[in-house]
Amino acid sequence: MTSNTSHTTVAASVAATAAPAHAARPASDAHQTGADAELVIGLVSISDRASGGVYQDQGIPALHDWLRAALTTPFRVETRLIPDEQAQIEATLIELVDTVRCALVLTTGGTGPSRRDVTPEATLAVASKPMPGFGEQMRQISLHFVPTAILSRQLAVIRETPDHAALILNLPGQPKAIKETLEGLKDADGKSLVGGIFAAVPYCVDLIGGPYIETDPAVCKAFRPKSALRPAPNA
Repeated sequence: MTSNTSHTTVAASVAATAAPAHAARPASDAHQTGADAELVIGLVSISDRASGGVYQDQGIPALHDWLRAALTTPFRVETRLIPDEQAQIEATLIELVDTVRCALVLTTGGTGPSRRDVTPEATLAVASKPMPGFGEQMRQISLHFVPTAILSRQLAVIRETPDHAALILNLPGQPKAIKETLEGLKDADGKSLVGGIFAAVPYCVDLIGGPYIETDPAVCKAFRPKSALRPAPNA
């Protein structure tokens, strides 16, 4: 656990159960890039009350559980639990991309219209380019459940450095909504009704030079054009 001068930031490096254990590496040793690089995913929960110990955070466990079920590629997560402070959110996102070298960062919380909800502003402030389709699809999914989905300001961006890039996604704050947004909606027979946003994430990470991410189709089938598919083992 590391302490900020004004707030406590909960930070951890966690090895996914599907992956071999990885020791956290110094930034100077973490410069492997491309499709075969280690997949490091940042998970950031943004909440004044959870970061202050008023209640237990549910966002990071929900994100981690979903990733363990959905990904077949070995991965490591870096977690941060921080308050709704724009400067601290910006600093955390910059650290996870530039120093920890995450290829994907998922945030949860702080995307509503209230005065303290500043996650989208912080995300845009560190962005190289916006990816508006992700936010549009997230609201389409949530509108199947609640009309107040139009109040959500979730978005996605790419952050680039000279030798690295990452996709940053702002997700809902509730575990049920996180799962629905990432996975999409299915009928009783498991047929997809509305596609989840994660289906597009692996190819997006390909395009920005990140690791090749594979998923369990039973949870979320990643989409890539045929030209971007790797041959199946023993094919």
